[in-house]
Amino acid sequence: MKQKNKNIIISGGGTGGHVFPAISIANAIKEIEPETNILFVGALGKIEMEKVPAAGYKIIGLPVTGLQRRLTVKNISFIFKLISSLRKSKKIIKDFKPDVVVGVGGYASGPVLRIANKSGIPTLIQEQNSYAGITNKLLAKKAKKICVAYEGMEKYFPKDKIILTGNPVRQDLLDKIESKEEAIKYFGLEQDKKTILVVGGSLGARTINQSVIRDINKIGKSGFQLLWQTGKYYFEDAKKIAEESAYKNIRVLDFITRMDMAYAAADVIISRAGAGTISELCLVGKPVILVPSPNVAEDHQTKNTMALVNKNAAIMIKDAEAREKLIDSALDLIKNEEQIKKLSENIKEMALRDSAKIIAKEVLKQVENV
Repeated sequence: MKQKNKNIIISGGGTGGHVFPAISIANAIKEIEPETNILFVGALGKIEMEKVPAAGYKIIGLPVTGLQRRLTVKNISFIFKLISSLRKSKKIIKDFKPDVVVGVGGYASGPVLRIANKSGIPTLIQEQNSYAGITNKLLAKKAKKICVAYEGMEKYFPKDKIILTGNPVRQDLLDKIESKEEAIKYFGLEQDKKTILVVGGSLGARTINQSVIRDINKIGKSGFQLLWQTGKYYFEDAKKIAEESAYKNIRVLDFITRMDMAYAAADVIISRAGAGTISELCLVGKPVILVPSPNVAEDHQTKNTMALVNKNAAIMIKDAEAREKLIDSALDLIKNEEQIKKLSENIKEMALRDSAKIIAKEVLKQVENV
């Protein structure tokens, strides 16, 4: 008798930091067992409703939203949307009949995993941050396994359920990375100058961009060169300021599509501290200055950063201090060969490889254990 194909739901999203790891897990599952049926469940109006279909997967949206932490009328709406999402999740699970449900964090993972748990369907959680969110802490009680990216997560989750897997990020970057000479040439930079890479995400990071603008003359006169991804919101202003400065060692881009080339070109990297970004930087193994965003739940970017700082694997500059300190710190670091070597060695030691494949195997194992 032919064995039926496995049905798997992957639920969550809200930000690229949740969505892209979820797609990586789905791709890894399909690589191992191509006949597996995968359905995504996300939040209506969020990034997953666009990115998941673009990756070739079906997605159903729930009307769920986040709970406001202060008294507000929006919380009345939240209750009705949550009830509606739970009802819709019940129908999705009844119709699709999943063998296992995977939660990757974000609003939509709550209702779907809750209904799955009540229905006796095995669930698995993937926690990307070093600080567990409220939803995952609640869902962990009935989850079969919890895949984490950082050590020490037993303070949030039952120890016997935890598997240290790392985050399923663009781990193929390492395979693609060209030589530094090729990368420098790709961006039109000079071969004999060290390079500072500044990235703030696809939309940009205001504080990081303001820090660069404030000290653009220091950079221009430093003898080093800057590869600066501004994000689309800040590009025009940054480009104009760079052009007016007349320095030839500053390369401004709104978005870098070839991040493998950017990492290869860099001697020092300045970045925000999202979980996926940090996991990627560990794989790249370059010295990093992290500026955690203060505008995230539970201040998790600071907690992610401290996991590296405590192992002398990165330098942290607080967002509130970045304008005064960031560029000076980067220029000091790029001159310090000993510190560069030590930071590079330590961050490489924190890299966890093949995360998507490890998580995918664990998901499939839950089906076999039913």
